Amino acid sequence: MTTPGPAHDAGQVAAQARSAADLEVLDARIGHCRACPRLVTWREEVARTRRAAFRDQEYWGRPVPGFGPAGASIGVLGLAPAAHGGNRTGRVFTGDRSGDVLFAALHRAGLANQPTSVAEDDGLELRHTRIFAAVRCAPPENKPSPGERDACAPWLRREVELLRPTLRVVVALGAFAWAAWWPVPTSVYGRRPPVPRPAFGHGALAWIAEDVPVLLGSYHVSQQNTFTGRLTPTMLDEIFARAKEIAGLD
Repeated sequence: MTTPGPAHDAGQVAAQARSAADLEVLDARIGHCRACPRLVTWREEVARTRRAAFRDQEYWGRPVPGFGPAGASIGVLGLAPAAHGGNRTGRVFTGDRSGDVLFAALHRAGLANQPTSVAEDDGLELRHTRIFAAVRCAPPENKPSPGERDACAPWLRREVELLRPTLRVVVALGAFAWAAWWPVPTSVYGRRPPVPRPAFGHGALAWIAEDVPVLLGSYHVSQQNTFTGRLTPTMLDEIFARAKEIAGLD
């Protein structure tokens, strides 16, 4: 299936996501999306001006697709790419301090072949795990709008549909990712989430039905959380140990 032109509005995003035959096609279409003008302007401005430490590097400056094998049983759902991380390197959680924490934990859990993620060609491979974001473009101040979140939602929905045969648990990194998950059980699995919806918390578990992945909450791997000790390596190790248990990997 050929890649159509870039999606320029929410309707085109929905159509392109729905017709993506596999993750490779989906990733290619995500990487060309231009549906949210504010995010397009911001990500491209960041790619032009660059941070001083990376001034000699060519930035990706586009939406960032998911990363990990098609047969993943564990999903890791984040908020959005970092302006000088994924927006620079083209791979989610790659090239920033949040990624340093996340991939070190995945390596300790046996879910990554190495503890670092610095560039697309660094040899990193994930095992049983796929990482994706609720919003695929780096947003100003790391705060996407509700409209931008909703416009991007079909990409997440289709990614989960393609992972459905194997996906058993989704680790939501932060309250934004936790909230972004809730339309998925209805749109992908035909299951309504409970009312009221379970509250986010570190270690919170939400189970809907046997055929829907368990949602497992974790504080985000942001510098604000890791530098202050709100999220420690031990706490993150416990999350991924629980995720492996739910996925039947232990």
